[in-house]
Amino acid sequence: MLSKDEEISVGDSDLEVRREDQDKINKFSRLHQKEQALEEDLKTRSKDKEDLEELSSELELADEDEKVPYKIGDTFIRLPVSEVQELLAGSTERIDKAVSGIEDRMSTIREDMDQLKVQLYARFGKSINLET
Repeated sequence: MLSKDEEISVGDSDLEVRREDQDKINKFSRLHQKEQALEEDLKTRSKDKEDLEELSSELELADEDEKVPYKIGDTFIRLPVSEVQELLAGSTERIDKAVSGIEDRMSTIREDMDQLKVQLYARFGKSINLET
């Protein structure tokens, strides 16, 4: 919400929004939406990783000769504990790689958003709000 003085200064500025300005605003919006989607994906994958680590800890307590159910697709297959632990380690590694990729993309998106913020705030000052 703008203060009375800010509203007056905004009204006086009457800056024309050029096509290139609108393109930058639209690009910022798209990047912000991508960032939010990636953050959701990151939360989901982090939760999956925690679950796998918890499951691995539980399997350490299991008897080595025991067979435990392991879900592959829609089917549960009973496998030896050691084999399930290897499969879980592989899944955890894949999640780590995916998380790393997501974090890299988010970093790139944030850099692009920061550049757009600088350009748009330089042009419009307080009359535009790009805080997320």
